[in-house]
Amino acid sequence: MRAEGQANIDRIEAALALVRQSLDWDHALRQLDELDARVQDPTLWDDPKQAQAITQEQKRLETAINTVREIESEMGDAIEFVEMGEAECDDDIANEGLASLAALADRADRDKVQALLSGEADANDTYLEIHAGAGGTESNDWAEMLFRMYARWAERRGFKVETVEYQAGDQAGIKSATLLLKGENAYGYAKTESGVHRLVRISPYDSSARRHTSFCSVWVYPVIDDNIDIEINPADLKIDTYRASGAGGQHVNTTDSAVRITHQPTGIVVASQNDRSQHKNRATAMNMLKARLFEREMAEREAAASGEYQEKSDIGWGHQIRSYVLQPYQMVKDLRTGVTSPTPDDVLDGALDPFISAALAQQVTGETVEVEDAE
Repeated sequence: MRAEGQANIDRIEAALALVRQSLDWDHALRQLDELDARVQDPTLWDDPKQAQAITQEQKRLETAINTVREIESEMGDAIEFVEMGEAECDDDIANEGLASLAALADRADRDKVQALLSGEADANDTYLEIHAGAGGTESNDWAEMLFRMYARWAERRGFKVETVEYQAGDQAGIKSATLLLKGENAYGYAKTESGVHRLVRISPYDSSARRHTSFCSVWVYPVIDDNIDIEINPADLKIDTYRASGAGGQHVNTTDSAVRITHQPTGIVVASQNDRSQHKNRATAMNMLKARLFEREMAEREAAASGEYQEKSDIGWGHQIRSYVLQPYQMVKDLRTGVTSPTPDDVLDGALDPFISAALAQQVTGETVEVEDAE
């Protein structure tokens, strides 16, 4: 087997192993048999809500299991082609098999990511908040760069993007913003982006052309539906109204229609200014608060299983998940997985999938990587 063929076989096998691990393969096979039997029960649809949940889970497991089996079968066929071509000294046959392995490796990587999106709220739409750290104009400009990066990434994935809240900086950029991303598995894809993002560059705002380091935090949490009940005590809320603001006239309003809600027991703050109606902005902000509280509860449950839980980190040194270095060299490095890119411009234009794929895989394997921060 030629080196490039073996490399693609290794990629395929690694992807399939990760999918099996995420599914808990033997348990998934037994569970699918049980669900198949339940679907055949004529009384299932006596409870339509339960029936829908069962059929959806059956379809999810069936798709994931069949995908693994299909890829295994096609890999076996491709390997036979390569071996046949090599045995008969027929480069055309061997090259056809090698091309099939390369295409199959790409498919396995794509399907791997899809299979990893099986969390409680992964299929939901999502909110994505961006907050500038200390540093004034520098951090505000970095926050706007992240705002564009995530909007471009979401558009590439075919998600619908809405701006829920946008607070312009005093001189440039933004102090904070919230995007609503709508599409299948929006939360599942975006959830690993929560954390502090660090930028190193020659500042365009420094007349001495010195290198500056800026920080922003990103917070991702799922839109929740009516099936999830979150109780909130009105006495725990501090509600403020203010005048909406935005860049270039966007979202500007002449009345105090924007709404900010602070949940005092947790310190969670959400805001909405997307609508000219204060009533509608308040309803949106309440939905965001419920989503944040639900995400907090999910994080606490997951952390209880792993024995650790940390509140949202300070926006600064020591808490970053990714560094974006534009000077004195070009590199983006994820400090959790070790994934790097030598083309920051592409990343800042929305090329985030390699980072997201690796972070999702890490959640399944639990493996940690010793990564030195980019300076």
